Amino acid sequence: MTEITGLDYLKLTKWQRFVYNLKHFLFKIPLFFKNLGIKIYKLIINLGKGIYNYFKTLILTFIHGDWKTKVSFLIMGFGSFARKQILRGILFLGFEIAFILYMIFYGGYYLGKLNSLGYYYEATQTIDGVVVYGVNSFDVLLFGIMSIFFILAFLWTWNLNIKQNRINEQIEKDNRHIATTKDDLRAIVDKEFHKTLLSLPTLGIIVFTLLPIFFMILVAFTSYDKNNMPPNNLFGWVGTDNFKQLFMWSAGSNNFSSTFGAILIWTLIWAFFATFSNYFIGMMIAMLINKKGIKLKKLWRTVLVLSIAIPQFISLLYVGQMFQPDGIINNFITNLGGKAIDFWGNPTIARITVIVINIWIGIPYVMLITTGILMNIPADLYESANIDGASPWQQYSKITLPYMLFVTGPYLLTSFTGNMNNFNVIYLLTGGGPKNNQLAASANGDTDLLITWLFNLAISNQDYKLAAVIGIMVFIVVALISLIVYNLIPSTRNEEEFQ
Repeated sequence: MTEITGLDYLKLTKWQRFVYNLKHFLFKIPLFFKNLGIKIYKLIINLGKGIYNYFKTLILTFIHGDWKTKVSFLIMGFGSFARKQILRGILFLGFEIAFILYMIFYGGYYLGKLNSLGYYYEATQTIDGVVVYGVNSFDVLLFGIMSIFFILAFLWTWNLNIKQNRINEQIEKDNRHIATTKDDLRAIVDKEFHKTLLSLPTLGIIVFTLLPIFFMILVAFTSYDKNNMPPNNLFGWVGTDNFKQLFMWSAGSNNFSSTFGAILIWTLIWAFFATFSNYFIGMMIAMLINKKGIKLKKLWRTVLVLSIAIPQFISLLYVGQMFQPDGIINNFITNLGGKAIDFWGNPTIARITVIVINIWIGIPYVMLITTGILMNIPADLYESANIDGASPWQQYSKITLPYMLFVTGPYLLTSFTGNMNNFNVIYLLTGGGPKNNQLAASANGDTDLLITWLFNLAISNQDYKLAAVIGIMVFIVVALISLIVYNLIPSTRNEEEFQ
């Protein structure tokens, strides 16, 4: 697509600008995937070169290294002990001993059954009134993954051990000072203090974030549900059968493909309106409060911020009761002579209601964010616009909105993806209802998002395998939207225009 200059762009009519911007957007999408493919290709090439160089360096280290380094290939920490680095030696050797003992007495057992998850072994059963515990598929999968992580940690530590020996050997050849235990202890609280602080958070991310993610991904390829619940019943690997169940059309009440499509469309609609309604209304309120002549600015901001101070689940539960058939809203309507509205029973009204309530919850955050940004827009831009005779709408569309979109572009993206996984609002207000009998039996209803559907599958129906599949699909959808939009928003493309 041919790019036009800024002057030529200004000469276009509004319709021509719209067509040009649309073409520009559509052209960017395949270009994005092309660049992504090139990056992946380069990554694979560089990864291959890195692996080759690593093994080449490893072999050369063993061939040309001294006897201390060579022994360290088998006994971790030996070179550190030989060079009087006692603390490093204890840590390396202790980790190796712990790894060997774990794999002999624990990890090896679960790794050996990871290929079948114990499915071909005996489950827990009662023999002559005595409970005999068999293999637990859940434990096999969980501790099997942990064992793999432990192996990777051991390989990384072993490589670090070899690297330290290679560095210290070179220091010896150069007749330089080798760090002692006292130097290591001093470095832990001084030069290497950032590593000391980050060690525990990193371990926490691995144990409580990465490990559950890998566990969830692998569950999607098993038969883990209420009919295959350990330890009485085992589950095994089923390949891609769960993905076929989700995407292949089937007749009857368990048509998960149509259910997934319907809930995905509503999730995207919800995320769009929940994001942009809050954004523009919150921005307008901030502009109104900041407007010259408005009195009691601090009071109006405080009133809005009060809704943030109250825990959200309390507010949502209370507001949800207000819209019940016998709630305050319907009592007020009937007292005026009107007819009660079924807010949570009618699918269309229920969807509109949750969007409106979400506006009440979300605009205080946006108001606070945009207030600070509005105060930092150069005042001379508005003065020049007033001199040129620009209307308030022209000032907003040409100055305020572009500046706001540039600064808050990443916020809009994270807000959109966050609303796709906005569990609280939907679950606490409607629980996913009203019930839709045309959806699969495991779905609650018309206001269900993918995240609430996943919750119902896992908690109510105990269909963990399909819940894991939905979790993977949520990640894929959110990741694709984030990658595409992030590379298209002005914040990442036109930074020089707002310097």
